[in-house]
Amino acid sequence: MAKVVVLGAGISGHTAAAFLKKKLGKKHEVVVVSPAEYYQWIPSNIWVGIGKMTVDQVRFKLKPVYDRWKIDFRQAKATAIYPEGTSESSMPCVAIEYTSAERSGETEMITYDYLVNATGPKLNFAATEGLGPDKHTLSVCSYSHAAQAWKELQACFARMEKGEKLRFLIGTGHATATCQGAAFEYALNVAHLIRTRGLQDKAEVTWISNEYELGDFGMGGAFIKRGGYVIPTKVFSESIFAEYGIKWIKRAGVSRVEKGVAHYETLDGEQKSEPFDFAMLIPPFSGVGMKAYNRNGEDISSALFAPNGFMKVDADYTPKAFEEWSVEDWPSTYQNPAYPNIFASGIAFAPPHGISKPLKSPNGTLITPAPPRTGMPSGVTGKIIALNISKLIKRGETEFRHRASMGKMGAACIISAGFGMLKGNAATMTVFPIVPDWQKYPDWGRDISYTVGEAGLAGHWVKLFLHYMFIHKAKGYPFWWLIPE
Repeated sequence: MAKVVVLGAGISGHTAAAFLKKKLGKKHEVVVVSPAEYYQWIPSNIWVGIGKMTVDQVRFKLKPVYDRWKIDFRQAKATAIYPEGTSESSMPCVAIEYTSAERSGETEMITYDYLVNATGPKLNFAATEGLGPDKHTLSVCSYSHAAQAWKELQACFARMEKGEKLRFLIGTGHATATCQGAAFEYALNVAHLIRTRGLQDKAEVTWISNEYELGDFGMGGAFIKRGGYVIPTKVFSESIFAEYGIKWIKRAGVSRVEKGVAHYETLDGEQKSEPFDFAMLIPPFSGVGMKAYNRNGEDISSALFAPNGFMKVDADYTPKAFEEWSVEDWPSTYQNPAYPNIFASGIAFAPPHGISKPLKSPNGTLITPAPPRTGMPSGVTGKIIALNISKLIKRGETEFRHRASMGKMGAACIISAGFGMLKGNAATMTVFPIVPDWQKYPDWGRDISYTVGEAGLAGHWVKLFLHYMFIHKAKGYPFWWLIPE
């Protein structure tokens, strides 16, 4: 009997665990370790942050689902990996610390035959002084953060209704932050709520981002087909912001936040400030902080993890000039080169380089979005890892048939811009591939037939449908495996 341990139960980890158990059945053991009691459908946190969904509409408890699937669930956080075993045992193992109320603080070593690191990111608010829900800014990165943002937003509406004029600042809270899409979506929804409440004259909404141009989204931007024309995402994004009355600040790295004011550096090296009454700024991401040790207890973290804490996989991490980077540098199996029974999926794997061109200010500050790995890439990588491990275990296959490079993978993004079956709106964009391939597609970097963008009510219906479809899938309801990632 083989034992597979999955660290993390987000989109990627939960997908990996589901397919592992489906393929391996009762003869093999699947263990999931996650510090959270709940699964959350993160894309819908935006709607929690504007009061259109409750917390319980975007989350559910993991244990009942895993009990039904016969998966061993441990509510705990992984702290260290021992890929060679310890002095007491030669079996590879991972150290965990329980976070459940019943066993909080207890520690344990769990052995494994195969390990999947799907821990996702650490929300590194500490990278920017004053950033975060416990300081001066808000977040929608978790359902609890989003609920707090909605509470604060309601207070702002009450103040505006009494005649105050307020300033809303939404975007990225660090010079190298990613997830511009989530912030973009939140900005549009806040602007929509302000408009539907008739408070436009009492609000000023400003977007602040480390993107060189709007619509970069950490993917170097894109050229999309819209209405029979090919336009850059810069034009697509600027036109939507203009329609919603949102101002923008780009090429900005937020360096410090005080109560009511965000300080930032521009790509030109200028130091500026932007006042606010309400700020939702996405933090940078880093690895969760796991360590790795050999059998003698010596630290070998550098063999498993990149300096940013994300796990090394089958990517080409050789330092190169931006012009020399290639889609071939990107991983396709997500297997660690030093320990082939360890894999990393979703945000947990270390990208070989950024997709957007790295740019520094005259002061040496890197002001560039990090590459995104959320949503579809997270689900797809979790699934292909599960399929490959199941083939390893059941058939001994060492040549992986399932591959998913972001240089050969497409993605769809639906950005909500207002909630409502008749008055809702959404900007829908698809790109193929995620990492542009200028050799294969010399004109646009991507296949323009599959890289398109549209906005309208239909997009909102699709996003709402996808919410319930993916909750159905995550709960393991009938035919869940037929729903694509």
